[in-house]
Amino acid sequence: MAVINVENYLRLLSDVKETPGGNIWLSYDAEADVLYVSFKQPGDATDSELTDEDVILRYDGDEIIGFTVLHASER
Repeated sequence: MAVINVENYLRLLSDVKETPGGNIWLSYDAEADVLYVSFKQPGDATDSELTDEDVILRYDGDEIIGFTVLHASER
């Protein structure tokens, strides 16, 4: 029988509840060490902005639809 640590995922609940639509999609690219977080089904952004913390905010119009965390495992 497979074992999964549900507690780690339950810690995300408060953040999921605050997103528009109550959804979060997560994806991690181990080769690039990049974490992708989307509040809508992953798709194309209309704009993006790189922060000083190496986080790329992705926009659809004025709405933040997700973010990309560079060097994710080093945080």
